[in-house]
Amino acid sequence: MTMAEATSLRLSVDELIEALQEEIVGPCEVVGVGPLWVAGRPRRGRLLLAHGAGAGQDSAFMAGLRQALAAAGVQALGFEFEYMRRMRAEGRRRPPPRVEKLLEEWRPWCDIVSRLAGPPCWLGGKSMGGRVASLLAAREAVSGLVLCGYPFHPPGKPEKTRLAHWPDLRCPTLVLQGERDPFGTRAEVEGYDLSDRAEVHFLDDGDHDWKPRKASGLTQAALIEAAARRIATRLDGRAAGRSAKVGAGGD
Repeated sequence: MTMAEATSLRLSVDELIEALQEEIVGPCEVVGVGPLWVAGRPRRGRLLLAHGAGAGQDSAFMAGLRQALAAAGVQALGFEFEYMRRMRAEGRRRPPPRVEKLLEEWRPWCDIVSRLAGPPCWLGGKSMGGRVASLLAAREAVSGLVLCGYPFHPPGKPEKTRLAHWPDLRCPTLVLQGERDPFGTRAEVEGYDLSDRAEVHFLDDGDHDWKPRKASGLTQAALIEAAARRIATRLDGRAAGRSAKVGAGGD
């Protein structure tokens, strides 16, 4: 998907809010804010998603997750940080800016979803995007968090955990983690003392992008679909329990 395609539909904030009460599918440009990728109706909930450090909302993972969430009854709203938009426009990679800048970019989107009627909108994201969402939730009141492939530590450095702000999380938190994720394997994550409000669901044989090994007999698409069903169940309030394992066929 090119940036031109992502900006083919231009909406004011008020027009976007009205449109989201019904259904718009695909990318649009929100005037004065930025591009937004939308999928689904909010039958079971809404989720505002940020992307990871190296790939934007047009990545196969983010597109697949939005589609799976929409199929599960969750309206998925994906936005991009400014550095990612510049990276695409310039055709070269660039590192994310400081965390405070990323936090600032979350706020206008949070203001928009706070105006929507219907189910409360949870915040979340893939890897870095989820981490920034959790930092925001540690400072401000949010309805809930969905963290996809949370970067509990840098790969190969399990002693450098990114959990210092977790005691300040007061909202329901759902973590979906590949069992083999180098940013936090199942064995490592099960050893952490997380909040009682945090539920961790492990994806069978998944890596950081929820890709299982061929020998497992599973597929990335199946794990994404299973994760989306678990997210939908949690958002509409029917989930229980702190930890569980999610495979290709589980909710």
